Amino acid sequence: MRLDSFSADLISSSAGLTAGLPPEPLAGDAAKPSDTFLLDTYSRAVTAAVEKISPSVVNVEVHQVTGRSRSGEPSERRGGGSGFVFTPDGLILTNSHVVHDATRIGITFSDGRRVPAHTIGDDPATDLAVIRLDAPNLRPAELGDSQQLRAGQLAIAIGNPYGFQSTVTAGVISALGRSLRSYSGRLIEDVIQTDAALNPGNSGGPLVNSQGQVIGVNTATILPAQGICFAIGINTAKFVASRLLRDGRIRRSSIGVSAQTVPIHRRVVRFYNLPKETGVVVVGVEPNSPARRAGVRESDVIVALDEKPVAGVDDLHRLLTDAQVGVRCELTLIRYTERVMLSIYPEEAR
Repeated sequence: MRLDSFSADLISSSAGLTAGLPPEPLAGDAAKPSDTFLLDTYSRAVTAAVEKISPSVVNVEVHQVTGRSRSGEPSERRGGGSGFVFTPDGLILTNSHVVHDATRIGITFSDGRRVPAHTIGDDPATDLAVIRLDAPNLRPAELGDSQQLRAGQLAIAIGNPYGFQSTVTAGVISALGRSLRSYSGRLIEDVIQTDAALNPGNSGGPLVNSQGQVIGVNTATILPAQGICFAIGINTAKFVASRLLRDGRIRRSSIGVSAQTVPIHRRVVRFYNLPKETGVVVVGVEPNSPARRAGVRESDVIVALDEKPVAGVDDLHRLLTDAQVGVRCELTLIRYTERVMLSIYPEEAR
């Protein structure tokens, strides 16, 4: 076969292999179509989610009495935050620290409507509250499932930072399963960390996914840091809201001690085969409390409740749920070097 014949066959074969394929982009332009497509898709997802959730988001304006002036008139402080309608009959979820001790609450919708509201119940331990208003044509937000979240997925926050109404920020879910200390001192479990920017005034507003479903209630930021913000998972909010609607508050149990987390001597840990190397030392026992009646003393170290390890104050809080109110429990503690078992009947926390 001659060389020119071979070359012609090769060119013909190459043309057959490339038939039907799109032309190759010019050098330097290869990434542009792909990037543009991704950015447009991202923009469409964010705008669609915002359009869906915006009618449900409200600005919460709060008046609180802080004392009395020299003339005897009550002095008020104004504050505010965000919230969102989650039922057609006017129930709104927000943060407890936004409406706690409020004397008056005003709600402003994105369309400019202003209506009064009142508190149904709030729970400082989870920083959640439910308020109610009476207004027509409400559009409740669709609630998602915070158990289905994955780190890295799109997260969109909308609220009223510094009074700038209907402000949108977007980012990703940075981490899941975080713990956050509430204003009451209790630990809030399964908190969502996001880098969607939050500022004062965003508190109580919704964190939504790309479908516009609420996945969290924005609650806090780490002030010295950038891009470290937190939201209470919507599954926690659903549970708290249902209890607040039923009882007006969240019932929890208490044994009536003030305590702090301390390490336990290694010899004691090994001798009693304790699962944890820390416990809860009792620094005070309230009079006429379950602990006092059970015989708990100051300097006792609590290491278990109903055979569940207690490695710190947060473990004790976690175990003292409403199910323990009035129910006999077995308290395990270390008194000096002796292990002591006491029966105790927790009471409802006040």
